[in-house]
Amino acid sequence: MSALKINLRELKRWQRSSLNLEKLINGFRFYSNKSLDLKNLRPMILKRIEERSKEYPVKGMLPVAHEVLQARNALYDGVSTLIQHVPVWSCKYCPEVFIGESGHLIQTCHGYHRHAKNKVHTWVKGSLNDVIAPVETFHLQKMFQNVVKHHERFDYDRIPAIVELCLQAGADSNDQSIVTPDNLENNMVNPKKLSEDDLRLVAIRTLRSWEAVRSGVHKLLFVYPARVCKHCSEVHVGPSGHKARMCGVFKYDTWRGAHFWEKAKVDDLVPPKVVWIRRHQDGLVLVDKGREYYGRAPVVVDLCSKGGALVPSKYFCMMKVDGLTAPD
Repeated sequence: MSALKINLRELKRWQRSSLNLEKLINGFRFYSNKSLDLKNLRPMILKRIEERSKEYPVKGMLPVAHEVLQARNALYDGVSTLIQHVPVWSCKYCPEVFIGESGHLIQTCHGYHRHAKNKVHTWVKGSLNDVIAPVETFHLQKMFQNVVKHHERFDYDRIPAIVELCLQAGADSNDQSIVTPDNLENNMVNPKKLSEDDLRLVAIRTLRSWEAVRSGVHKLLFVYPARVCKHCSEVHVGPSGHKARMCGVFKYDTWRGAHFWEKAKVDDLVPPKVVWIRRHQDGLVLVDKGREYYGRAPVVVDLCSKGGALVPSKYFCMMKVDGLTAPD
């Protein structure tokens, strides 16, 4: 009798599982097994791309592109002026940067080629590229063109990604306002001494330019596609990434493979480069045991605040403005 009950239970379970399997099978959509003719599909794809390219550049985004270029020039000009009056330090073996009279003692250096871990930084005098990280990409003649092959990587110029984004948005490539950071090096040979009021005005203008650049790039990325590699910092402005096998070159890896592209964000084109900051309640030198108490901020924001500019309230949380001091 007990064996009969067990068989009935198993029969009910089997019926339930068969019903679930039938529902699952009915939910699938079966397609034809006929092979797809790519020769007939290719002209349709090319025609769609050609029709889509007629919609660009979007006229409404042209003023935004010009504003981004002007703000970028003001940003580079302001940072090049501020670093002559505010001490900037960069690590000799890693990308760490610090704004202050001397470098901090927080052990976050990974050494040359990442051969070390949690070491004290070796500080040297910082430069413009240490504050504004350069992000370059291939310069395309038009937005919708053939994908850059690996053997064609030397046939294209490398220009700043922000400039390439603005050029694809309709900015004039012959515009004299498009400058490179190399042109600002001549202005740093004989720096002019500025008063505190003048330095404060420069810091305020630079901080506004920084916010304008990030805001403008954010708007442009809604309309114009850009890609970034998932495994390295390579950026490509265009509907699809290039096929140059350079992944790992800029991160000191031992292999050079194809990039794994994903949608780029503002931080990929305009890296914030967050650094440790010294607040008024902190000691003269930041030590390693107080890293949980210290605040952080984008290096441009910290540089402008040291120049006298007021920091926007959206950075107060990460800066820990009213946070506790590190224990002695």
